[in-house]
Amino acid sequence: MAVQILKTILSGIAYLSFLSFMAVLQPTSDAQTFEQGRVVTGERAVLPFRNRVTPENAMTRDRLETLLPDLMDEVGLDMWLVINREYAEDPVYFSLVPQPAFAARRTTILVFHRHDDGFDMMTVNRYPLGEPYQAVWEGGDLDEQWAALADLIADKNPEKIGINVSADWPVADGLTHGLHEKLLSVLPQRYQGRLVSAEGLVIRWIETRSAQEMEAYGHAVGLARSVISEGFSSRVITPGVTTTDDVAWYLHQRFEDLNLAPWFHPYVNIQRAGLACEEDQAFCGQDGIIRRGDVIHTDVGICYLKLCTDTQEMGYVLKVGESDVPDGLKAAMAVGNRWQDLHTSSFELGRTGNEVLAEVRNKCEAENIICSIYTHPLGFFGHAPGPTIGMWDNQGDTPVRGDWPVYANTCYAIEGNVKAPVAEWDGQLAQIKLEQDACFDGQRVDYLAGRQTTWHIIE
Repeated sequence: MAVQILKTILSGIAYLSFLSFMAVLQPTSDAQTFEQGRVVTGERAVLPFRNRVTPENAMTRDRLETLLPDLMDEVGLDMWLVINREYAEDPVYFSLVPQPAFAARRTTILVFHRHDDGFDMMTVNRYPLGEPYQAVWEGGDLDEQWAALADLIADKNPEKIGINVSADWPVADGLTHGLHEKLLSVLPQRYQGRLVSAEGLVIRWIETRSAQEMEAYGHAVGLARSVISEGFSSRVITPGVTTTDDVAWYLHQRFEDLNLAPWFHPYVNIQRAGLACEEDQAFCGQDGIIRRGDVIHTDVGICYLKLCTDTQEMGYVLKVGESDVPDGLKAAMAVGNRWQDLHTSSFELGRTGNEVLAEVRNKCEAENIICSIYTHPLGFFGHAPGPTIGMWDNQGDTPVRGDWPVYANTCYAIEGNVKAPVAEWDGQLAQIKLEQDACFDGQRVDYLAGRQTTWHIIE
C-alpha cells in the first residue's frame, strides 16, 4: 500500500530517480545496525555531492507540488512572494529551489499562486531556475524586473498576498527592509492593502515533512549516531590521555571526512564520582582529561539531504577490573528512557508546546523523576520553527513559540535530561542527558533511528 501511495505522488523519471536513490541508501551487510539501543558501526552509504542533487530535487519538487498548495489553502493565502537577493537570502529560500544552489543571484523573486484552476509556481528572475518553475520574465534591467512583478500581481489579482515579515519568528522575517520598500513602491495602492504576513505559511512549510523525506530522514540520523559510537570507543579514547576536546574534534573531523556538514561544533563533557551534581543545577559535566570510571556525554548535529539532526548520547569508561557499566548507572539510563516515554506519549494533535511541557512535567512529578525538558522541532534547520516544548533555562510557558500547536508529520529532537542517584557513587546524582530524533504522525511519536537504551562502553 505504501509503495502504491508513493507511486501516485511521484511520476515518471522522478519516481525512478527516487527509487535509485533509496537503493543507494540501503545498508550493506556490514553497515550500521541498531542493537540493544546502541549503534554498531560499519560501512555507511553517504552520497557524493553530485549524486545528492537528484534525490534532493525530487523531494523539493514533491513538496512544492503536494504540500505547498494545501498549506497555502490552510492559512488562507492566494499568493506567496519570496523576494531576496544575493548576500541576503531569505531563510526559506533554499528549501524552495532546485540544487545546486548557493545564492539568490542578483534579485530573485519566487511567486506561488493558488487559484480555482490550479496552482502556479513562477519566477521573475534574470536567471531562470528551471522546473518546476515557470519563468514569466528573464531579461532586462532591475526596474523592468520589478515592473514585471507588479504586472504579474495585477494580472492574477490575488486577494491575500503573503510576504515574509514577522515580529516573532526569524525564519519568517526574510524580506529585507529595502526589498519591502521597493515592493511597496511598485505595487498599485489597491494591492498594497492585500499584503499580509506569511508567517503561518512559512512555519507550516518548514515544519511539515513529506513522505519522501521521511524515507530518508532515519538514514541521516543513523549516520550521526554511528559517528558518536565511533567517538565513544577505544578507537578514539585512551583513558588518562584523551581529553573531551580531543573527542569533540574527532567527531567534527569525522563528519567532515564523510562530507556531512555539522551545524554546530560537537560538545563533549564528563561526570564522575566526587564531582557533585546538584538537583537544581541546569547541567552537570566539565571538560578535561577522560579517566576510568567517568561518564561522558556528547551533543552533535549534522545536515544531510537538507535534513538536520540533533543527537545526545552517554558513554561510560570502564574501571580496571570492570567488565560492565555499574548497575546504578544502568538504572539511571532506564530513568532517562522512562522520561522519554512519558514525553513522547504526551504529544497530541492541536496541543501546544506549552501544554505538552506541562503534561510531561506533571507525569515526571507523579513518578518522582527529576526531569528537565527542552525539546525543539527539526527539519531544514536544527532549531526549526514549530512548537517549543520547554527551554533549558525555563521550564514554564514560552510565549509565542510555546503556544504553537502540534501538527501531524512534524519531527523533533526529543531533548532533555533526568537526574538520578547512583549507588556506586554513594548516592550522588548523575545527569542523563538524552536527545534522539523522532517524528509525530498525528497519532504517535516514532524514533527515526532508534534511541539509546544501553551505554556506550569504553574499555
